Amino acid sequence: METTFIKARRLRRDMTPTERVVWGVLRARGLRGFKFRRQIPVGPFIVDFLCVEAGLIIEVDGDTHSHQVAYDRRRTLYLETQGYRVVRIANRDVRENLQGVLQFIVTKLPNHPLT
Repeated sequence: METTFIKARRLRRDMTPTERVVWGVLRARGLRGFKFRRQIPVGPFIVDFLCVEAGLIIEVDGDTHSHQVAYDRRRTLYLETQGYRVVRIANRDVRENLQGVLQFIVTKLPNHPLT
């Protein structure tokens, strides 16, 4: 059975093309100086992108998420009880309007002294 940490490592290695696009912007403090990590375990779940200092989780959702609404709702509720805000972004939005997606994420970040 694959442990959460081994699965997270595999997910980091095998990111989707859309996740790679988002990571290309978030990595190396690329968005307003905030440090994001990718494919990180939070409790029993692995989140796509996590910024601890902002308490923000970004989930990039593909088409399969339309079939797992109840699961995503339970997952979001759990993550919120851990003190995180969860932002869900559709693959399509990343592909068609990356700048709009990034502007949306910025609105979820607190003011940062580096900006």
